[in-house]
Amino acid sequence: MPKLGKILFHKLWKELLETRRELENVLLPLIDARREKKHQKLMDEGGGESILSYVDTLIDFQLPDSGRKYSDEELVSLCSEFFHGGTDTSITTLQWAMANIVKHQHIQEKLLGEINAAVKPGEEITEEDLKRMPYLKAVILETLRRHPPGHFILPHGVTEDTKLEGYDVPRNSIINFTVADMGWDADVWEDPMEFRPERFLKNGNGEEVVFDMKGIKEIKMMPFGAGRRACPAIAMALLHQEYFVANLVRDFTWTAENGCAIDLSEKQDFTMVMKNPLRVHISPRTC
Repeated sequence: MPKLGKILFHKLWKELLETRRELENVLLPLIDARREKKHQKLMDEGGGESILSYVDTLIDFQLPDSGRKYSDEELVSLCSEFFHGGTDTSITTLQWAMANIVKHQHIQEKLLGEINAAVKPGEEITEEDLKRMPYLKAVILETLRRHPPGHFILPHGVTEDTKLEGYDVPRNSIINFTVADMGWDADVWEDPMEFRPERFLKNGNGEEVVFDMKGIKEIKMMPFGAGRRACPAIAMALLHQEYFVANLVRDFTWTAENGCAIDLSEKQDFTMVMKNPLRVHISPRTC
């Protein structure tokens, strides 16, 4: 009952409208600038920059049913979804990673040793440097296994009658995947509730990280989905996590605030976040 909801929750509705206006004030000038740049490029007969942005693909897109283009309001919504989908999950994953690094100090020390061995003091950590840090990658993978930011992914529709593992799945059914339960399956993972990055290293302590994140050969966990419908930004997301964690651990010492225990309880927000947000003591490393 939308009309009744606007009356009963008029304060929340007012806040929603204000948030929406702020979003439009930020994104519409950027969309207009991109639209103008695209127009200018056509006027210059194909000259100028060749970078294709996400919003470029939306500006001239025509909806199949009506043939109309997206309105400015729809462009704002699509762009905001693009931003939020990539930032909220990344922030949540980073907090879970740092929470476990604080809780398990031996992981922090091992990470620091690997980082210092790969990068000289004072030098910037580069993407090439990250490729020489298999334990760092294992920490991020273990974070995604133990604390996936979404316990479910986007639902999928079944296009034809299907039989799966003896179950009949009728056409037009909506299905989803229990992402968290996959990562916690004791038949697949030894001691699944323990945070143990070594499980992603060859023989438990080797240098090579061996794991099929995209589910091409097998699916043991799927925090990004799997197959052709998987998140298109898997590589970028992993790179960002590795880069932030590497810099945070290299430059600062992380300990629990006042010696308090780190609570890894979860609660459902837009993503699955820490029930009690991470509170830590951070101090610059002197050497």
